[in-house]
Amino acid sequence: MLTELPEAPGTTRARTFAGPEHPMRVITNQLAAGAEFTPEIAGQVVELFSSMAAEWTANHDKPEKVAPLRDALERGLRASRDARCLEIGSGTGLGTRVLSGHFDRVVALDRTMAMLIEAPPELGPRMHGDASRLPVADGSIDVLVHLNMFLFPAEVDRVLAPSGELIWVNTSGESTPIHLTAEAIHDALPGEWTVTHSRAGTGTWAVATRTPT
Repeated sequence: MLTELPEAPGTTRARTFAGPEHPMRVITNQLAAGAEFTPEIAGQVVELFSSMAAEWTANHDKPEKVAPLRDALERGLRASRDARCLEIGSGTGLGTRVLSGHFDRVVALDRTMAMLIEAPPELGPRMHGDASRLPVADGSIDVLVHLNMFLFPAEVDRVLAPSGELIWVNTSGESTPIHLTAEAIHDALPGEWTVTHSRAGTGTWAVATRTPT
């Protein structure tokens, strides 16, 4: 089931556009459909984000870009403050900063070491790892956060607790190279899910929870 909430006040549309032929959009769609995250693809992604790590925070630390995450936490999420939160594709910690103010326990994971090095250590533990093979136990995560991150549906299904929630944020909405619509997320996840979604700042967000059986 899909539920769309009204846009948050002050929502705008990003000016640039990463279309369906953008290389990162192609990879995003393939992985959401279950394609293998091959060492070749992983290497290309790490190389790309390593090249941008030093300037990432300066270029992306804008209130309107974290607004979708804040709105998802306020209007879309049911989890309490003591929920076990794992942020994958955490980058230099721009999303982690918001999450660490919302949850008592946040672990930030990224495959690109250059990004993790740029993240402030005081935000909490950082982990170097592969989001397609998360180093966590089955059903051990209450909130799994994807901020401009690839979706690995089977892995989301594996690590989330039965009542766990997935937060998906695209900080520039449809203009984000790594972008999926709420409908695409709903269709990609195995089993039955309820997806609530909306817009805030310059981006879009979706929160997915398993439909009770």
